[in-house]
Amino acid sequence: MKTTLVKTSEVKPNPDNPRIIRDEKFAKLVESIRSFPSMLHLRPIVVNTDMVVLGGNMRLRACKEAGMKHIPVIVAEDITEAQQREFIIKDNVGFGEWNWDTLANEWEAAQLEEWGMDVPTFSTNEEINLDKFFEKGDEEKAQSFKITLEFTEEDYNSVIDAFKEHSGTKEQIVCKLLGV
Repeated sequence: MKTTLVKTSEVKPNPDNPRIIRDEKFAKLVESIRSFPSMLHLRPIVVNTDMVVLGGNMRLRACKEAGMKHIPVIVAEDITEAQQREFIIKDNVGFGEWNWDTLANEWEAAQLEEWGMDVPTFSTNEEINLDKFFEKGDEEKAQSFKITLEFTEEDYNSVIDAFKEHSGTKEQIVCKLLGV
């Protein structure tokens, strides 16, 4: 399959696409396209032979918002209607998950947020909710969760005691460690 440059106005949004991006995240996508338009050549919008988007509905909308007159597309030929519907969903499913340790060590949080990521931050002045990291009964995720804390030497014993006790939910243990 080859990438073709077409007029943005020729590409039609897919009214059946179940995925949307709102407000601030959409603004970040528009800015991302403005600041790095050549990325679209590396990840073009996928359309059917009628020029209806199969993959990249929000990128198309962001391209229009960014004022792009031409965009790269790949035309998916020879796929059935059923395969097109399947593609729309599979293109929007996130199978992986972020390795937060690598992200924290290799990128700046502000830069990741600028690029559209939701970067979790914790403050001792707010309630900590780890539900977005753990699903009930998901021990694999629970075992891979890491948190780095800085504390004074005199707080060392209470931190060790909290881990030895290991009583309560993950949220309660983290709150205990942070003194919240």
